[in-house]
Amino acid sequence: MMKLVFATGNSGKLREASEILGEGFELVTPADFGIVEDIPETGKTLRANSLQKAQYLYDACGCDCFADDTGLEVDALGGAPGVYTARYAGDDKDFNKNMDKVLYELATLECEARMAEDLGIKVRKVSRRARFKSVITLIINGEKHFFEGALEGVIAYEKSGNGGFGYDPIFVADEYPGQTLADITEEQKNAISHRGKALRAMAAWLAANTKA
Repeated sequence: MMKLVFATGNSGKLREASEILGEGFELVTPADFGIVEDIPETGKTLRANSLQKAQYLYDACGCDCFADDTGLEVDALGGAPGVYTARYAGDDKDFNKNMDKVLYELATLECEARMAEDLGIKVRKVSRRARFKSVITLIINGEKHFFEGALEGVIAYEKSGNGGFGYDPIFVADEYPGQTLADITEEQKNAISHRGKALRAMAAWLAANTKA
């Protein structure tokens, strides 16, 4: 069994990664090495943040490790929240507040569009198209490898569902119209998720290039 340190303190992400990678891997967290401080993520892109977190962890513990950075990109918001996904409504990383901010901003744009139409001004319909993107940096024996995954969908008009984590209650994947990621089962979500795609790509690379 291969031991990997996953740069996260998020129990939902840890569970998701463990289920997708399967029995051939033992995942541990920075806390298991006494690393409890926030790992820096000051990059301007998901790849830069992912690399920064993985390198920080590798330098701190000297173990094979990986880190992911995931962003929600909403077309009508110019690609926001993007790299600020976790902190969109503030540094406390409150995802209820983050979701409320996204819903409010989209509703505001739609209201402004309706007002313009009432005045006889032709405007483009506000798109709710969005996507999640994940970038994983894996460091094995000091060498860096990158894996990516994406999930296309739309932003719902309100929160729905009790499952998942993060923005799941407002994201409707193309594969499950009418249901948010928080409405579907973990198995269904893992089969299509952005992070799941990146993790499976990483697992395939590990299976082909290392001995667990």
